[in-house]
Amino acid sequence: MSGAPPAEVAAVFFDLDDTLFDQTQWLDGAWEAVVAAADLDAPLRAALLGELRSISAKGSDQGRIIDRALQAVGLADMDASKLVDAFRSYSPERLAPYPGATDGITALRRHVPVGLVTDGHPKIQQAKLDALGLAEHFDAVVFSDFYGREHRKPDPLPFKVALSRLGASAKRSVFVGDRPDKDMVGAAGVGMHCVRVRTGEYTTIPSPFDPWFECPTVTEAIHRLLVTICDLGRNPRRDKVFSGPSDITDCNG
Repeated sequence: MSGAPPAEVAAVFFDLDDTLFDQTQWLDGAWEAVVAAADLDAPLRAALLGELRSISAKGSDQGRIIDRALQAVGLADMDASKLVDAFRSYSPERLAPYPGATDGITALRRHVPVGLVTDGHPKIQQAKLDALGLAEHFDAVVFSDFYGREHRKPDPLPFKVALSRLGASAKRSVFVGDRPDKDMVGAAGVGMHCVRVRTGEYTTIPSPFDPWFECPTVTEAIHRLLVTICDLGRNPRRDKVFSGPSDITDCNG
C-alpha cells in the first residue's frame, strides 16, 4: 500500500541490513577475513582490501565482488573459492545496532508481534543477528535465500511467509526498511504499509511511491509507530512513549 495510514497496526516487520544496523561494520570485518585467506604479500593485501571496500561501497548486492576485486589487482586467475568460504564463514563476536533499535523493538513487542525479513545467505544473516544480540527479539524471522536467491525482496514470497508465521493481515501490517526498490516495493506488493528509514548506502535513492511515512533513523520510526499504536486505541494510555535509547517506556506507562 502507498501513503495511506493503516486503520490498525497489528504487526510490524523489519529489514536487517542498514535498517537495524550499519552494514559497513560487518562488511569491513568480512573483507579483512577474505584478504587474510588470500595469503598475499603486504602490498597486494592492502590493494585487495581497498578494492573490496571500494566495489562494495558502490552497491554491496551487485554480485561477484570478490572476483571483481581480484581482477582489479591483477589476480583474475586466482581460485576464489577459499575467499568466498572466508566471506560466508565470517562470524563477528559483536556488532552494534543503531542506537535505540534494540530497546525500540522490545517496546513494540509489548503491543504487537514483530518480525524480520532479510536477504542474504541464511548462515551469514543468522551470524549478524547473533552478533547484534537480536536473535531472540523477533516473533518470526524469514531468510529469503532459504527459498532461493530468486525469492529475494521484492519477491512477494518472503513477505507472505512472514505474514503467515505471525497470522498477520497485510493491510494491518507495517514493513520498515531502508531500500525503496526492495523493502517498499516488495511489502507494498503484498498489501503492507511501508515505512522508509534514510540510513545506509541507499539513502539517496528516490522512492517509487510515497510510503506511509519516512524517518531519518529506525529509532524515530519506532517512536512514531508506538505513538500511532497508542492513538489508534490498541493501548490507550499514551502518557509515556518510547522516544530513544534512554527512554524505553511506552504507552503502558
